[in-house]
Amino acid sequence: MISRYSIALLLSIISLAAPAWADYQAGLDANTRGDYATALREWRPLAEQGDARAQFSLGLLHENGDGVPRDYTKARQWYEKAAAQKENRAQFYLGMQYAFGQGTPVDLVQAHMWYNLAAGNGHVGAAVYRDDLAKQMTPAQIAEAHKRAREWKLKNP
Repeated sequence: MISRYSIALLLSIISLAAPAWADYQAGLDANTRGDYATALREWRPLAEQGDARAQFSLGLLHENGDGVPRDYTKARQWYEKAAAQKENRAQFYLGMQYAFGQGTPVDLVQAHMWYNLAAGNGHVGAAVYRDDLAKQMTPAQIAEAHKRAREWKLKNP
């Protein structure tokens, strides 16, 4: 039987999560309208508090130069924070940055690693990009990418 304490605890947890979801959604709505200043204002506090969705979204704003100057380094920093929380879109975009040299030198091994992690976390397109990228790599590079992915998983359980 569920006690009153359990119900009260559950309701308090739900009520704490609701404002964060509402703020994220408000940012998403603003972003869709092209109101990047509002999106930034809604997402930044959430991102700083560790919300992976908001961290990824701030990365996109910086990568695209939406409401902020285009800055691939800042985008990568936000993506890395989100990726550490298994945000597969952030992992995929990190793969893109390394594959195409956006704000960083091209690094096929690092790109493969990120695509592999994103695919493992459910990103639908990441495996296709990883496999296509592998056609340009040596077996030693692919082995190194797999090794880095395993090491990353150990550091980010």
